[in-house]
Amino acid sequence: MAKIGILIADLFEEREFIYPYYRLQEAGHEVVVIGPEVKTFHGKSGFPFKAHLSAAAVKAEDLSGLVIPGGFAPDHMRRSGPMVELVKALNRRNRPIAAICHAGWMLISADIVRGRQVTGYHSIRIDLINAGATFVDDAPVVDGNLVTAREPRDIPVWMAAFLEKLG
Repeated sequence: MAKIGILIADLFEEREFIYPYYRLQEAGHEVVVIGPEVKTFHGKSGFPFKAHLSAAAVKAEDLSGLVIPGGFAPDHMRRSGPMVELVKALNRRNRPIAAICHAGWMLISADIVRGRQVTGYHSIRIDLINAGATFVDDAPVVDGNLVTAREPRDIPVWMAAFLEKLG
């Protein structure tokens, strides 16, 4: 059983958070919800979920992988130094990182898309390209440890590819 982190902040896309949260548990993994602080965050439509741990309290070596949901939460997440550092640390360890929709903003802030193929929501396409990525309009897009997808309709194939990366 692997321990997988899921990042959370206000205005997360509920479908991109809830599906991986339960799917990873169904696959036998321990799931820990990580926020900029330990508190209840609210999704785009108001759904509440409490972070189990703050990013500052998490050690990258304790996680086997990370999920970054989209919505507008990644814009809040990337303002948290410990959250960005966690993404960087997991990438350095070559741990699988699944990012969907606007989660590409976190990958950009962690400076881990340069020279890599990724996808994301169409409105952040230019952001990803300007950060040095090759944007691919498909899902899932797997490049090394990164597993990216565009939007909620991609969730099943995105999670299947992430689970395959986890082994």
